[in-house]
Amino acid sequence: MNTLTMPSTSNWLNKVPEVTLSFWVIKIMSTTVGETGADFLAVNAGFGQSMTRTVMGALLAVALIIQLRTRRYTPWIYWLSVVLVSVVGTQITDLLTDGLGVSLYVSTSAFAVALAGIFAVWFWVERTLSIHEIFTRRRELFYWSAILCTFALGTAAGDLATEAIALGFTWGAMSFGILIAITYAVWRMGGNAVLTFWIGYILTRPFGAALGDLLTQAKAYGGLGMGAMWTSALFLTVIVMLVAVAQFSVGNRMNAQAVE
Repeated sequence: MNTLTMPSTSNWLNKVPEVTLSFWVIKIMSTTVGETGADFLAVNAGFGQSMTRTVMGALLAVALIIQLRTRRYTPWIYWLSVVLVSVVGTQITDLLTDGLGVSLYVSTSAFAVALAGIFAVWFWVERTLSIHEIFTRRRELFYWSAILCTFALGTAAGDLATEAIALGFTWGAMSFGILIAITYAVWRMGGNAVLTFWIGYILTRPFGAALGDLLTQAKAYGGLGMGAMWTSALFLTVIVMLVAVAQFSVGNRMNAQAVE
């Protein structure tokens, strides 16, 4: 699920980051911010669901256009895109569940089928689902389509576990956390790296969503009562710090390569 070797010169054109511990920390926090940020904008800030979807959808479109136009991995725009995908993915599921009354069982199944379809077409065209060589426009479009679908699927699956199945926020977060730990153990024991990566990537979304609800919801509803604003601000601060370190590191590597 992570790489322990240093990137080669040929990997400079890869448009996604190395899969390290920092990657997973930022990913999980991004998923939590997607859950808490969407709630904060729609409810606490008073934007409403429709305005939040419109604004976040427009910002995501702009971020992805910039991401697609960059020539190599750029931490700040990549992770900005991930955070916005997280918010939009949450909004898509909320629209289906709250706005259109679609059952969480149906939406979870539909997103799972859609993601399987994306992976099937991606593999049929490219013969690989590895994220270590995302350096063509077509592969990047497959990648971001899959990412958006994993966030929508993860949100639906998280809500299904915590609400419909009634695990609650604590048990929901623990359950998905255990599944992530099992996936990591399988990878450590020699399991397929690509398969375990995508399983882990999918599972971090419902884990982050359940964690976000656990932190933000009132104690009367089984949460810790931190509130969406403070949770979002705290996690965003950590994300910004880690992304700044990544951006600085990439800049130093590029300068060192230029000198050589």
